[in-house]
Amino acid sequence: MDKKIELLAPAGDLEKLKIAVLYGADAVYLGGTSFGLRAKAKNFDHEQMKEGIDFAHEHGVKVYVTCNIFAHNEDFAELPDYLRDLEKLGADAILVADPGVFATAREAVPSMDIHISTQANNTNYSSALFWHKLGAKRIVMARELSLNEIKTISENIPHVLEIEAFVHGAMCISYSGRCLLSNYLSGRDANKGACSHPCRWQYYVTEKTRPNEYMPIVEDDRGTYIFNSKDLCMIEHIPDLVNAGITSLKIEGRIKTCFYVGTVVRAYREAINDYMKDPKLYESKKEYYIREIAKASYRGFTTGFYYGKPSDKEQIYTTSSYIRTYDFIGMVLDYDEDTGFALIEQRNKFVLGDEVEFLRHDGEIFSQKITEMYNEEGEAVSEAPHPQQIIKLRTDQKVEKWDMMRKEAEDPVTLE
Repeated sequence: MDKKIELLAPAGDLEKLKIAVLYGADAVYLGGTSFGLRAKAKNFDHEQMKEGIDFAHEHGVKVYVTCNIFAHNEDFAELPDYLRDLEKLGADAILVADPGVFATAREAVPSMDIHISTQANNTNYSSALFWHKLGAKRIVMARELSLNEIKTISENIPHVLEIEAFVHGAMCISYSGRCLLSNYLSGRDANKGACSHPCRWQYYVTEKTRPNEYMPIVEDDRGTYIFNSKDLCMIEHIPDLVNAGITSLKIEGRIKTCFYVGTVVRAYREAINDYMKDPKLYESKKEYYIREIAKASYRGFTTGFYYGKPSDKEQIYTTSSYIRTYDFIGMVLDYDEDTGFALIEQRNKFVLGDEVEFLRHDGEIFSQKITEMYNEEGEAVSEAPHPQQIIKLRTDQKVEKWDMMRKEAEDPVTLE
């Protein structure tokens, strides 16, 4: 197939950006310290953003910066200078939702590409054409659209107007992410990047005249997580995404771990490449893709709205916990080809005799048993129990910086 499909990955901080780039993303999206919707992500100051953009561009990867808050009057004082700074740093595009922010960007940085965020709630081709006429390069689809609706939009807009859509990650209970619960219950504005995620909280019902009697919403003494959605996963449906006219497949997760980013990006990269090379190859490997995706924590999987409105089966009423079957235990810092030892930064405890996997950003995944390791003083050790402890470890195959070690969780968390 000749059609280019972009894999767009989250970059919550500089380490995650580098992981996303090396594990196969075509583009990354990130936020600065202002004007984005993920305040809980570490985000990027000026110097970090420069380093991140330079690193991405060195590897042929684009960088999109989120400016998708719904702005208040006071936000516009600094916005033009911020946008001009992004242009100087080399950002490839900005994501916006607010028409005022869009108008400011067109004036301050007229040559920059502008992508319209999912927050703008684009659900039809007429609104897509509206933004296109104003100069938008890309529309990020509302999450509530079916593939048939997206296909209709694609067929009724100019081919130069790109379509981006979320294909993996956490789903928001509120329409296109426009949540009022967080602001109301905790005073933290979801649409200014400070969401407290009340959709994951446990809820009971109270009756007005009996304020101290807490009644579960279902007959279960554990209560119910009525707003808690499963995670979106479309890795088994890439042909349908492509046929709908989507050209950028977006992974959610700027506040997820670098292990999550590497695992998910690598799996989607392989799946997309396989599909573009040979659809039959892609079909034959679907179970493998799911097994790999499931080694990062998740809440169960759903196809969201893509094949119709979700049912109660898309919700998890009993818990807000993740399914976790593998632990991220180490990051490769260096490798000595002469000795066959890798320098590892510990991320979770591992011991001699553990069966581990190396998740490689350039090469096949391989498994091995830990047979020999040393601390920084060169002393033989039997375990690595300390956070970010530096360990020398013999590996069966060559590894590289940014490869990751993982192992099956000793105490896996699963959902009933």
